[in-house]
Amino acid sequence: MTSTITLPAKAPAMKAESKDLDFYYGDFKALTAVTMPVYEHKVTALIGPSGCGKSTFLRCFNRMHDLYPGHRYDGSIHLHPDQVDVLHHSVDPIEVRMRVSMVFQKPNPFPKSIFENVVYGLRVRGERSRSYLQDKCEAALKGAALWLEVKDRLDEVAVNLSGGQQQRLCIARALATDPEILLFDEPTSALDPIATGSIEELIGAIKDKVTILIVTHNMQQAARVSDFVAYMYLGELIEFGETREIFMKPKRRETEDYITGRFG
Repeated sequence: MTSTITLPAKAPAMKAESKDLDFYYGDFKALTAVTMPVYEHKVTALIGPSGCGKSTFLRCFNRMHDLYPGHRYDGSIHLHPDQVDVLHHSVDPIEVRMRVSMVFQKPNPFPKSIFENVVYGLRVRGERSRSYLQDKCEAALKGAALWLEVKDRLDEVAVNLSGGQQQRLCIARALATDPEILLFDEPTSALDPIATGSIEELIGAIKDKVTILIVTHNMQQAARVSDFVAYMYLGELIEFGETREIFMKPKRRETEDYITGRFG
């Protein structure tokens, strides 16, 4: 199936781009020839029914699939402006994950202090300067709108935080390594409405600093937080375009049926 990709009249700078991306779980082909731009400092929402390949596609961007045997990529994902193909065998997945961070569906703080959670990626990178780590921790927590709530509790175990605070902590941990792209895999599905609103506000606040890809099943959330939308079905990209156009005037009947609830 040929994708319908509608580019804006004045396209922003491109931060990444998948080209003819296929992905296999063993013998099962989960993605087929996905070609899609990711625009810099914009929020792109991936929507579609369960099992359509949204999370699979998302996790290709930071090579999370490498952690499991039998998975295979074909095609490419280039990061701009240096044109690095993050899927090439010569590229270190650890370095990819420093440039492309991820926040998961459920908050996953490590059984460490709040401080050590935030600076974990920096320690993996080899940073040892206490003053540098303290500065980065404060900046990341401020970026995640959590600093005022935890600045006097940095030595406390992170699992003592509320669910919404834990998710913002995970966002701070992701921001601490100064990523170029931040991946969100249904980041509010386990949160209450108030915490969900906080995360959505945060996404809007940080996109000036980082490019964002978010998987969501919530059409209202996609409409609220995203600048661009990609509709996927059965491992294929069906339609891509500006959020307003996708929700108001989709080019494909399949997209309209999904958005209006007639399908999926």
